[in-house]
Amino acid sequence: MAKVSAVQRDLKRRRLVAKYADKRAALKATIMDKDATQEDRFNATLKLSKLPKNSAEIRTVNRCEITGRPRGYHRKFKLSRNLVRELGSIGLIPGLTKSSW
Repeated sequence: MAKVSAVQRDLKRRRLVAKYADKRAALKATIMDKDATQEDRFNATLKLSKLPKNSAEIRTVNRCEITGRPRGYHRKFKLSRNLVRELGSIGLIPGLTKSSW
């Protein structure tokens, strides 16, 4: 199990990402707009830098839904490798079969 504080910190980041997503997208569009004036683009850059760092989507961490483990994460199942193996062997993950060769 991951530390509860680490999982809660990541949940807080995800809430911030959702809160500021529209504002960040609008500012980035202004920055990338070649028809906008240089001053407008510069002001958009300043406003973007004043937003919280944790509101950037890149700062979120994929974590296992059950244990909170950050490494060995399978996107398809939203579980860590340990739980994919354990639950897959029991047969609790639909469509997953154990292979051997």
